[in-house]
Amino acid sequence: MSHDIGHLHHVGHIVSDMIEALALYRRLGFSLPAPAYPALPPRDGSAPVPVGAANTHAEFPRNFVELVTCVREGEDSRIPSDAKIVPLQAPAEALAEIRDRIVNAGDMVAERLDRFEGLHILMFSAPDVDAVAARLRAAGVGHGGVTTVGRPIEASGGTRVEPIRFLEIDSGEPAARSATVPEGRVGVVADLDPQTQTARLTDHPNGAFDLVEVVSCVAGADLVETEARYQDYLGRPARADGPARVFDLDGARLVILPESDLATFLPGEHAAALPAFVAYAVAVRNIARTEELLRNNGFPLERTGSGDLFVPAASALGAAIIFRQATHGRG
Repeated sequence: MSHDIGHLHHVGHIVSDMIEALALYRRLGFSLPAPAYPALPPRDGSAPVPVGAANTHAEFPRNFVELVTCVREGEDSRIPSDAKIVPLQAPAEALAEIRDRIVNAGDMVAERLDRFEGLHILMFSAPDVDAVAARLRAAGVGHGGVTTVGRPIEASGGTRVEPIRFLEIDSGEPAARSATVPEGRVGVVADLDPQTQTARLTDHPNGAFDLVEVVSCVAGADLVETEARYQDYLGRPARADGPARVFDLDGARLVILPESDLATFLPGEHAAALPAFVAYAVAVRNIARTEELLRNNGFPLERTGSGDLFVPAASALGAAIIFRQATHGRG
């Protein structure tokens, strides 16, 4: 049976201090470029200043892991010295709307940080986002429609803007912020352009090359409702794997765990809040080399219930990071 959603597009790790997070991820063996900070003038005629949310990515051929932080006034010391400040240019009549959107993004990140530092963003990939939008509406799943934004790309001829088409799912709860569900921000993004993505790829010293799993933890009483929501989101049923519910994607999966089973799946872990995304997994080319790098860089290492290597959330800014030996080119 064909599905309109293929694989994982990205997971977003929201952090309070980008300098600390960059250092951590590089010690973990990920290659990340300098983060981009959008900038707008606070008033007419003034110089642009960072605003909203800043990010950087650990890129893989078909997806990525995103580091995100919010820009707080008076905290310039938390902006990395090599950060890319990106002044946003637009006609005067459009500037107010752009500012509102950027500020809203920063507010969302700040709200999530107030909940806990860790994973708050999960985006799935689809070849036809408009088709997904129509299916979601037919299933009664609220969303804000398909939006297009630009992502700057550094190329040999200079910087160009890559259009990104996506939708964000609404929880439907009257008191909830739009474009959020109980776990955080969940949505669907158009598949990454292979040629563009290849141009931005770098080798990761830890051997990671694919995002292959995200783990969500819920209260036991909410497992059935959460499974039903994601069945509507993804347009496919889950399978039972003991107490867990697993949605199989293209070379990846989403695992939904009841809180009572988290310590079995990820020994020593606990959720900072419920529901929450608690872990993600990357496929690596040589797990022995990955383990050696992590140990040499001082990380404590644990094993999942199925034997995969992972760095505990307490040592990775609130997100357990699983490293899985790839098989047949996939995780």
